[in-house]
Amino acid sequence: MRIWAVANQKGGVGKTTSVVTLAGLLADQGFDVLVLDLDPHGSLTSYFRYDPDSLQHSAYDLFQNDGKVDAELPGQLLLSTSHDRISLIPASTAMATLERKSVGSDGMGLVIARSLACLWDQFDYVIIDSPPVLGVLMVNALAACERLLVPVQTEFLAIKGLERMVRTLTMINRARKNKLEYYILPTFFDRRTQASVQSLRVIRQTYPEQVAQAVIPVDTKFRNASTQGIVPTALDPSTHGVRGYNMLMRWLMEKEKQPAADTAQRL
Repeated sequence: MRIWAVANQKGGVGKTTSVVTLAGLLADQGFDVLVLDLDPHGSLTSYFRYDPDSLQHSAYDLFQNDGKVDAELPGQLLLSTSHDRISLIPASTAMATLERKSVGSDGMGLVIARSLACLWDQFDYVIIDSPPVLGVLMVNALAACERLLVPVQTEFLAIKGLERMVRTLTMINRARKNKLEYYILPTFFDRRTQASVQSLRVIRQTYPEQVAQAVIPVDTKFRNASTQGIVPTALDPSTHGVRGYNMLMRWLMEKEKQPAADTAQRL
């Protein structure tokens, strides 16, 4: 099982769209994929037509035993989605209280890594949707994943937010046994605007080693797919946006051929 996470300390950069589209591309290739929603806002959960405000069970349940994990619980939280090869562990709004409850509790940063280890033989890929706040939930996502994708809008304010995220990753890597590989994904690119073109140039010049070899353009078809609760490839696999993620996927799969830290060995 390979574990990827999608994170940024700024909202509205395309995190959930990236999770859903990449999951769809992997599932279309025959892989069994788990998407895990760690954002209390529950955008990924809502995407697949579940209500984060009314769910009785969610990823919140994993954190209720002071960092200890019931081996049976992760499997009991799995929900079906519109794609038969994609399963979901949903978020609930109750997860917003975890920050306060986790203070002083040892082992809370490894809850997700330990939970996913219980599902090791059930899925080929896990993709984690993280909250836009550095706290116990994002720390769990970063501790669990092997590779991290950082979507960033091609606009000035988003680049400033990216600087904060990179500082966070530098700090996280000092604490990790194995360095976390991360890739920056430019999103919402509009080649018709000078601001977007200039922002993409700045991102590539500032982070030449980390920028993915793909750019995700503005594409209204993503919104249409979310309205129907289906992965974008099911709506139209030929759109500009899906082609961008396809290019990203091919690039990531090449990276997958390179050695990466094994989560099971880290715990």
